[in-house]
Amino acid sequence: MKNVMTKTLIASFGLLFFAAAASHAKKQPTDYVNPLLGTATLWDKEDIGYTPTHRTWGAEVFPGASLPNAMVQLTPVTKFHSGSGYQYEDTSIQGFAHTSKGHWNLCNIPLLPATGTIDPKDFSSPFSHKNESAHPGYYQVYLDRYAVNAELTSTLRCAFHKYTFQNPKDEKLIADLATSNERVKSKGIQQEGDNVFSGFQQTGETMYFYAVSNHKIKGIETLASPEKEISVVDFADAPGALELQIGFSFVSVDNAKENLRKEMLGKRFSQVRKEATQTWAALLSKIAVSGGTERQRGIFYSCLYRSFLWPALRSDANGDFVDRSGKVVNKGFRYYTDPSLWDDYRNKLVLLGMLTPSVSVDVIKSLIDKGENTGFMPTFFHGDHAAPYIAGTYLRGIRGYDVKSAYNLLLRNATVEGGPRPYITEYATKGWISEPDLANPVVATKAKAAVTKTLEYAYDDYAVAQLAKELNDTDNYAMLMKRTSNYKNMFDPSTGFMRGRLENGDWVKNFDPQYPYYEYMYREANAWEASYFAPHDVEGLVGLFPSKADFEKKLDEMFATPYTGPEADNLSGFIGQYCQGNQPDHSVPFLYYFVGKQEKSQAILDQIMDRFYDMGKDKLAYAGMDDAGEMSSWYVFNAIGIYPFSPADPNYIVSVPLFDKIDVRIGDKASFTILKKNSGDKISEIMYDNRKIDGYFIPHQELARGKKLVIAVQ
Repeated sequence: MKNVMTKTLIASFGLLFFAAAASHAKKQPTDYVNPLLGTATLWDKEDIGYTPTHRTWGAEVFPGASLPNAMVQLTPVTKFHSGSGYQYEDTSIQGFAHTSKGHWNLCNIPLLPATGTIDPKDFSSPFSHKNESAHPGYYQVYLDRYAVNAELTSTLRCAFHKYTFQNPKDEKLIADLATSNERVKSKGIQQEGDNVFSGFQQTGETMYFYAVSNHKIKGIETLASPEKEISVVDFADAPGALELQIGFSFVSVDNAKENLRKEMLGKRFSQVRKEATQTWAALLSKIAVSGGTERQRGIFYSCLYRSFLWPALRSDANGDFVDRSGKVVNKGFRYYTDPSLWDDYRNKLVLLGMLTPSVSVDVIKSLIDKGENTGFMPTFFHGDHAAPYIAGTYLRGIRGYDVKSAYNLLLRNATVEGGPRPYITEYATKGWISEPDLANPVVATKAKAAVTKTLEYAYDDYAVAQLAKELNDTDNYAMLMKRTSNYKNMFDPSTGFMRGRLENGDWVKNFDPQYPYYEYMYREANAWEASYFAPHDVEGLVGLFPSKADFEKKLDEMFATPYTGPEADNLSGFIGQYCQGNQPDHSVPFLYYFVGKQEKSQAILDQIMDRFYDMGKDKLAYAGMDDAGEMSSWYVFNAIGIYPFSPADPNYIVSVPLFDKIDVRIGDKASFTILKKNSGDKISEIMYDNRKIDGYFIPHQELARGKKLVIAVQ
């Protein structure tokens, strides 16, 4: 009997071993994704670059359930008015909100299951990360206070809540409609039938909802204190988990109801979750990697996942949306929020167009529609970076929108005061923007950010000029191209930095290249981080120095000079003066290419990818804000060995990939393949379709042919 049991155990262990091996062999891209990556905060001086006096900005991402570029992001909120609303170090959950981005807005319509007597001043529930899990399209957590296991999944416009109560005889739902990351202007909730309630929450936008429950509703009660007002939905006793299927709309409750009917109503939770996983699997499998380590694959697919959560859908299943003028319209395309253009034009929007061109087309249509309502093409935060986004998309051959309308709006941005380019008249007249000479500026000082504006406007002019050339507008092409060298007007040869200038042309006197500013001379940067931005004219930038050797020496100093500046919320993760935690210098590591030292660039790229994407004690922190996917997309491109160094141009700079083989499917077309030969930092040869590539750039249209790019290194 003992021998039989032993043989049985051995056979069982053998089956388990082979099952585990088979499972590993079949591991899918979705299995590598960790939506919690980027939710933790850095506290260590060695990670941040300075000793923090308060919580630094993390990646500020959300861990909840969403589909790619969806209307609904169903996610836990641990702290309102703080990034995405979720911070890994927090210990209680205040609600499950239905929108998120990673900036200090949204977190609409928070709901929380509960039991017992509800106190409107204090109803959040403690939780443990040991009882929490997250996967693409799915989130789960156990709420200790109410003994409820909460599971969440979603479709494009709908949310599915599944709550398994330990005590199913006292089921409640708290609707905290007075709270979001934005100021709530108005709200409402009402019961519509035995199993239905609906309502809205108005912040900057108005979000409507229509909810169907599998348990009957006994009533909805309003509870208030001097500080807080909430609504509590009380459910009748019933067996099984409480399930809520909720449709959303930014148009009306009726449209929310219709969205629910078309996308979710009648489906089981397991079915909706499976469909969400399949949707993510279809997208993530557009890039298949071989080689590398488990850690690298985990970071890679988590970053690829994170790159496709914003911009967010705003039109309903029937096509209705609220346009920029406030009218309900239907124009036959999917309407999206504005991209985070200052951040993600650099790489994320290029990746969006590469893998999902139909989404990119509708994002551009949405921008054009907004521009035609206001007279100017929309921007975001700073600069005019719809210009490189749209120009680069058009030059990569992605069509389907009115490019002439887009061009006319962008040209108006570049030439007319009162739009998204402040001080454009001064810029056009002088060739640069002046800055006041302030006696004691500090990090938070607000002025004109004139150096950054001048450099960014010069690049945006270049982008608009490329459209002018394509559309045969020769006069404006010549005018814009002349302005593309305006960045040189900010260069101070006595310091080797781009430096603020007074209205009379003198240099700003109070100048410390290590001191960062949010909006004085530079936008969220210091002189080191801001001085090397001329991706359209690197040869001209290098030419500002006495020799290439002098330029190389300056770069060496940047990566070797320790950061000793003050604490700044959005600056962290340093290599010398280089800051990976914010966007302004993200193209700087490539500049060694232009002085014949590609291998020095690669050493820095490898250091960044190895060090700054799973930081902290829990290995869940980025070096800085993900900014709607820009930080993640930076990793994706560099990990596969191509990067849109100048996103307005339809080509990529080639680097050494992390992986041995990468297959990339452009949209629904055939895949191109990237192969790495040997190991090392120095590229010895680049071949495409068995032809040698001169230099380090590969055109997008070449990759679209679906051939092999072979990168030999040593």
